[in-house]
Amino acid sequence: MTLREQLQEREEAVLAPLACRSSQSRGRARPEEECAVRTPFQRDTDRIVYSKAFRRLKHKTQVFLQPEGDHYRTRMTHTLEVSRIARAMARALFLNEDLTEAIALGHDLGHTPFGHAGERLLNEVMPGGFAHYEQSVRVVERLEKGGEGLNLTWEVRNGILCHTKGTPAATLEGQIVRLADHIAYINHDIEDALRGGIIYPIDIPLEISSLLGFSHSARVNALVVDAVQASLGQGEIRQSQEVGEAMLALKSFMFEHVYTNPMAKGEEGKAQDMLRQLFEHFQKYPDGLPADFQTIRAEEGVDRAVCDYIAGMTDPFAVEMFKEIFIPKGWTVL
Repeated sequence: MTLREQLQEREEAVLAPLACRSSQSRGRARPEEECAVRTPFQRDTDRIVYSKAFRRLKHKTQVFLQPEGDHYRTRMTHTLEVSRIARAMARALFLNEDLTEAIALGHDLGHTPFGHAGERLLNEVMPGGFAHYEQSVRVVERLEKGGEGLNLTWEVRNGILCHTKGTPAATLEGQIVRLADHIAYINHDIEDALRGGIIYPIDIPLEISSLLGFSHSARVNALVVDAVQASLGQGEIRQSQEVGEAMLALKSFMFEHVYTNPMAKGEEGKAQDMLRQLFEHFQKYPDGLPADFQTIRAEEGVDRAVCDYIAGMTDPFAVEMFKEIFIPKGWTVL
């Protein structure tokens, strides 16, 4: 018996009845020989972490555009926090931590430069629209590994696709990631907004803090504990009504005071104008796209290739590309 088979036997014995066992996966789009050491979901985690798209997350905006400070969140640190919250919940509920981790680490691979401002812009200019969760699936199915994709299991791809809204994921592990994503971003965005002087502790409604806690760690712990207790034996991942309403109120508070605050988001219009000009430039001059995107251009059209190229950019790369194309260079006499 291989080590992988021993791990899968352990899953059968230990995991909750409704947990997704790796031995019962619906498999991959392209069948592969099984690994002797790792389960399919463990292999998916490794493929995501070693991908180029994952490495680029460290230079993509979470909320604040290119903040001057080492402690503000990026899309990478957000992803890691989602993974930790999701794994804690999965462990407490005896669900599959490996599947949960793979979905969490892959859920934002398709996010644009400059956060949701970039996503809104691409949704506006791309025929047929754009959504980062759909692009994340496209990254793992089509764009990574020179166009081969990562060939992840169905359960991981389903969890990535369903992590934001719409139909819940088919697995409880995928449903955990959706809730963990919300818990993570609301609370770390509060911490970043406090650090940046956008809001102050006294601004957070007292009735919310009295229930969830007055610090980042207290709020996250309260939300995780509540979700675990409310989900036990329910066949779905849920929150208690009281805590769920408090989290929605906290989210509304953030939209009113942070996500639409001119001090925090005032540069977003400039970022969108820049991405719009880049999109229009490469539409007009598609020969300037890198070689990997020329194949997409031939097979799926110019708009699709341009969208994939821009969606994959980091914040600083987009800025440098804009400078190179649109900002005149000084003339130096040699």
